[in-house]
Amino acid sequence: MLDANLKDQLKAYLANVTQPVELVAALDDSDKSRELHQLLQEIAGLSDQVSLTDEDGAADVRRPSFAINRAGTDIGVRFAGIPMGHEFTSLVLALLQVGGHPSKASQEVIEQIQALDGEFEFETYFSLSCQNCPDVVQALNLMSVLNPNIKHTSIDGALFQDEVAQREVMAVPSVYLNGEPWGSGRMTLEEIVAKVDTNAGAREAEKLNQKASFEVLVIGGGPAGSAAAIYAARKGIATGIAAERFGGQVSDTMGIENLISVPYTEGPKLVAAMEQHVGDYDVDVMNLQRAEKLVPAARTGGYHQVRLANGATLQARSVVLSTGARWRQLGVPGEAEYRNKGVAYCPHCDGPLFKGKRVAVIGGGNSGVEAAIDLAGIVGHVTLIEFGDQLRADEVLQQKLRSLANVDILVSAQTTEILGTDGKVSGLAYTDRSNGESHQLALEGVFVQIGLVPNTEWLKGDIELSQHGEIVVNDRGETSIPGVFAAGDATTVPYKQIVISMGDGAKAALSAFDFLIRHNNPDAEEGDQAA
Repeated sequence: MLDANLKDQLKAYLANVTQPVELVAALDDSDKSRELHQLLQEIAGLSDQVSLTDEDGAADVRRPSFAINRAGTDIGVRFAGIPMGHEFTSLVLALLQVGGHPSKASQEVIEQIQALDGEFEFETYFSLSCQNCPDVVQALNLMSVLNPNIKHTSIDGALFQDEVAQREVMAVPSVYLNGEPWGSGRMTLEEIVAKVDTNAGAREAEKLNQKASFEVLVIGGGPAGSAAAIYAARKGIATGIAAERFGGQVSDTMGIENLISVPYTEGPKLVAAMEQHVGDYDVDVMNLQRAEKLVPAARTGGYHQVRLANGATLQARSVVLSTGARWRQLGVPGEAEYRNKGVAYCPHCDGPLFKGKRVAVIGGGNSGVEAAIDLAGIVGHVTLIEFGDQLRADEVLQQKLRSLANVDILVSAQTTEILGTDGKVSGLAYTDRSNGESHQLALEGVFVQIGLVPNTEWLKGDIELSQHGEIVVNDRGETSIPGVFAAGDATTVPYKQIVISMGDGAKAALSAFDFLIRHNNPDAEEGDQAA
């Protein structure tokens, strides 16, 4: 199972285990059980602190699965399946944390988890190709190690297909709490804890309201926001960054091959690097904060104000808006109803759940064609649907797509409805734009890949927006409000690319600094008047 290099790395990690760990295997006579048993034997052979035993034969335990328990305690986690691929890191962290190695979570979050009251039985369905799943798996594993009232089982959806079908799980990560659907999609530890701890929002708002005003307040934590925060902090001025989800859209991106000097990386890795880089400076990072209203300084008589969804208000002499964008939706009947029930937006995450099935990909740009190529290796058949009269993807991608035997391409096709039966997708209706005829396709999944829409609805009426909802900026990143700047995918700057967003963020921060040194501090003005 593990090559020599991986064994050496894992052995080095296991040297940090300080308390005995028991691997308890629940197996049957399947090939996957034999494969899992081999993996567990290899792990147990790498450390004297790790032992392997068999489950007692309980009938209600998934097979193949295994528990990682701290010997002599009720602390542990369970994996149903073989956690390789993206989940191998989750396996390693679980071994370390169950074995007594401290996590890197903040002390505040750790204490919040330990104080949670009640019984929490979490189950998470993942796929080995999902780059978002490990965040959820690792967060819930850590919570189960820190609080004995919390239990967590991670389940490979591709291995337990009958269970996935019974529960109608059609997107990963998909989390159940005490047997009921609880959440889906990428969630950080802080997001999960905040959702479980119902009083967290009010406590956080009270803390935020006590903060002093910032000289530069960045709204959004993607590439543009991270660059803006770093460049502002390097000027030695009071800098804060408020983000609904640090990393933004990049967190959901798989392969990144066009970031100059970085031949290849993946979204979650880039987000972790950005977060670490921001953390190297004196930046007040306020994560899980959704902005709802911008009140310009001209209306407050002093500072710009940003009101948050939890009721808190932040103040700043200058603001950089970098709220990014999100997946554009089709806006047709059935899309919202069947989201996560066959309608999906991340082929890397959810593709394995459609193994052997018929799916459609909507969109003929690079994202759509790349998604169709990826899915063709997993599903039974792919139909690519493009509204225009020809595909818009790079020619090399089109050539690859057309070489695949299980792919059909429809152009001049307008999707009109997502069809469903028994609560899940069963087909798709479209109109042939060349002759007006209507058609239906029998499908079990629809992957929407039609571009992005800016996250700027909360700014309407307060700042100039383009007809597409983008923040109008000039070549210095200045908006229609003095002292308010913008950068990245939320703006009118063309070509929505990570490298461009980073440059825009740096430019906006430098413009904000230039603005600050040319305008008086409101507090200083009040002091002068008082004197």
